[in-house]
Amino acid sequence: MTPEAGGGPGGPVFDAAVIGGGPAGLSAASWLGRYRRSVVVIDSEEYRNAGVDVSHGYLGSDPVPPADLRKRSREEVSRYPTVSFQNLRVDGACGVRDQFTLITGGRNLRARRIVLATGVSDDYPEVEGFFEHYGAGVFHCTSCDGYEAKGCDVVVFGWGSQVSGFAISLLTWAASVTVVTEGRHLEADSSDRARLDERGVTVLEDDGVELVGSRGALEGVRLAGGSTIACQLAFFSIAHHPNNRLATDLGCAITDEGCVAVDGDGASSVAGVYAAGDLTPGVQLIAIAVAKGAAAGIACAQSLLGDQH
Repeated sequence: MTPEAGGGPGGPVFDAAVIGGGPAGLSAASWLGRYRRSVVVIDSEEYRNAGVDVSHGYLGSDPVPPADLRKRSREEVSRYPTVSFQNLRVDGACGVRDQFTLITGGRNLRARRIVLATGVSDDYPEVEGFFEHYGAGVFHCTSCDGYEAKGCDVVVFGWGSQVSGFAISLLTWAASVTVVTEGRHLEADSSDRARLDERGVTVLEDDGVELVGSRGALEGVRLAGGSTIACQLAFFSIAHHPNNRLATDLGCAITDEGCVAVDGDGASSVAGVYAAGDLTPGVQLIAIAVAKGAAAGIACAQSLLGDQH
């Protein structure tokens, strides 16, 4: 049905509400549009990669500025007449299959199905000049941006147990890797310490206080003690948090890592609620987010088969 056909108190009832306007959400919306389902894409316009100059690894668009990819994708999805967009933040969600309500800025939107594509939020190192360099010379994903580190001296900010493997993986490309723990103790056992030593990774339990150089031309990291580590790129691995508040509101099962637990089609534990992209377990890449969005969008659309358009 079209949004206008939903009618009734409180405004139209959409077949599906897709929450999140990144690659996963737009992919889900495109397939729901192809199934001629009325869809509202609710986009807060807050993107994990908003400060990134270019993204890599998406076949046919490598490299591509993330903003350009979103713009092109949104234009493509907008060609489906049953898909509409609202640039809003969803403050809460409740209900059951066929009767979900989303609260957005004091308004209610109603939908029979929900696709959550709200992504994750990162913790950043507290280093002066970080956001000047983020997305041009400082990155969080080795798979996405490791290739650009080939032959470079690299600094990694982080101190958690995952940092040892993260730093060693960068040696696939980098000439050297130095870990700066922001003044904390590196959470690594003896075997991880031995691996770091064997691979020539230097660990400095010191505080990085400033990134030196201009955007796109990183020169080094100045430490609290006054010395500067020369580097051409930096990465960070501190923590990222799935944006799962709406999933929790709706009663979806959540994994130990905070992701929404889903099956192979993106269906959550709550009937009528689907999830896709970085919000769900697995590798966090644009190509995978698009695939997960497609699976969730098709499964969501097929769950409505037999209902009148």
